[in-house]
Amino acid sequence: MSEILGDTGFDNKPSIEAKALRINLNKYIYGTFAEIGAGQEVARHFFRVGGASGTIAKTISAYDKNFSDTIYGEEEDSRYVTEARLDKMLTHEMRLLKNRIPKEDHPNKMFFTFADTVATIDFAKKFKGHGWMGIRFQTSPEEPYNQITLHIRFHQTEARLQQEAIGFMGVNLVYGAFYKSHNPKKLLRYLYDHIDHEAIEIDTINFSGPKFKNVDNRLMSLQLIRNGMTDAVMFDPNGNNILPARILYKKNILALRGSFRPVTKVNIDMFNKSFDIFSKEANVNVDKTEVIFEITLSNLRASGEIDEKDFMDRAKLLCSLGHTVMISNFKEYYRLVDYFSNYTKKQVGLAMGVNNFVEIFDEHYYQDLSGGILEAFGKMFYNNLKVYLYPMRNEQTGEIINSNNLKLHPRMKDFYKFFKYNDKIVDIFDFDESHLSIFSREILQKIKDKEEGWDNELPNGIAEMIRNEKMFSYQE
Repeated sequence: MSEILGDTGFDNKPSIEAKALRINLNKYIYGTFAEIGAGQEVARHFFRVGGASGTIAKTISAYDKNFSDTIYGEEEDSRYVTEARLDKMLTHEMRLLKNRIPKEDHPNKMFFTFADTVATIDFAKKFKGHGWMGIRFQTSPEEPYNQITLHIRFHQTEARLQQEAIGFMGVNLVYGAFYKSHNPKKLLRYLYDHIDHEAIEIDTINFSGPKFKNVDNRLMSLQLIRNGMTDAVMFDPNGNNILPARILYKKNILALRGSFRPVTKVNIDMFNKSFDIFSKEANVNVDKTEVIFEITLSNLRASGEIDEKDFMDRAKLLCSLGHTVMISNFKEYYRLVDYFSNYTKKQVGLAMGVNNFVEIFDEHYYQDLSGGILEAFGKMFYNNLKVYLYPMRNEQTGEIINSNNLKLHPRMKDFYKFFKYNDKIVDIFDFDESHLSIFSREILQKIKDKEEGWDNELPNGIAEMIRNEKMFSYQE
């Protein structure tokens, strides 16, 4: 591989033209480009710099839907900008490449297929556009194929600028696949070379193949947020990164925020009891409901810089319980609700404890908003939102605190009553009182201090995982 690809030779961000030319001048790299929707924005960079005849076997832009269906087959949902469509494009074009350019005749070639399916901004400028992009490739001639796929969302309001951004990112992806695949975290950052972070968002990325056998895609999702490439990522119970839009679109959403360090019986009781109430709401269809366990970046940074193992410990535990996990950059709840409103107008529920609920009435959280707390709550409660409130016990008096006796700043009382008496706040009454004395921070300390009894405060199977995988600094 070192002889074929060599050292990158670039420490200071090569231009888009330099990247394309370096690919073209590498006599071992050979493949095809297939682009739907936004023209030949990526391929044109390789043609324009010269030397493309040694790199490009074919380019295709099946812009007409009938042509596209004839080539790649019809989609069950009749949509074209999907991950399924991208995968069909990569598979079809790679099969043609291998059939028409026999490997035995070109034993030193590293084959690749790049594809994208993109919808840019519409004429009315109401839909900004999005797309899927991917590459299937080798980094040595005998190697099985690797794959990188990603989903992007545009933020510019001109189609020309969006096309330029997709062209740049496509070149960065091809270059990164061949010259940066040994370091996926760097490859991820280099995707934005010569692109404004505000112009385009990557909200899903997946690496697969032998080159990435040690890559956990959940960690790559975390990198997206840490690098400012997106505000939220999601993964399913199997640990696979999933597109938020696909999961949330036109769904009822019940979200639980926490540190889940580790997930405890009180977290699960809050989930079970709030879901029971939420599912009985008149306008909620359980079959079209998504439950999200959300961890904010601020929670991940609670003990300083983000610890990736600590993050993975939390993620694995939640996934083992069968939950969909969301990592977000939304410190304030109103930003989380505003994010959900991009995908659904259905019922949204937030399950939270009294202590977290009291915090959202703290005005200092909203100093950066011109409208202050009024603007934040307008965004938070404008749509079909309800808060499902899990009580807490006053440690000094033993009193159970709920929506009827919680303490707020006097200036907030009338403000609070407006939401309380408009049925935006729902108390959870059938809680398990024995769980009110469970705090994850205390469990974590017991684990570190090798104390006994902490496993009784966790859901079934969680303590065993913590012990077996030495999570949260557990030691025998």
